[in-house]
Amino acid sequence: MSGQEIFVIVIVVLLLFGADKLPEIAKGIGKSMRDFRKATDDIKREFETSTSDIRRDFNDVTNTITREVTDIKDNIENEVNDVAGDVQKQVSEIKTDVQKDVDEIAGNVQKDVNEIKDNLEKDNGEVKTPERKEPDPSTDNHYHYDYTD
Repeated sequence: MSGQEIFVIVIVVLLLFGADKLPEIAKGIGKSMRDFRKATDDIKREFETSTSDIRRDFNDVTNTITREVTDIKDNIENEVNDVAGDVQKQVSEIKTDVQKDVDEIAGNVQKDVNEIKDNLEKDNGEVKTPERKEPDPSTDNHYHYDYTD
């Protein structure tokens, strides 16, 4: 409210109630405002008191849930790490076994190739290659190979 509006209200109150009643009215308004403020403070205090138990319980439940979730998360992480370590160990063992088998097979193949090569060199001294002849029209037009010495 502006200053002019307050001035108009004071003049109206003076005209209606008179100058001698003005202190009594102000005293009554002041007392009413104190009582109203006291009542609202009491309501606020009662509300805070009644909800403090609920807030405390809510915080306890929240903290308990947070702790339990953290414990479960830690347990799951530990189990996952254990399983991952076991899997890695098994993979390494399998890799080592496969590498040994591959090396052994490669050695056997190389040995067999060397034996075959030695046998061929002993028998002939060289390998014969087939000679291709042109297709015979009287047959089914397939190429025929002739192995000559």
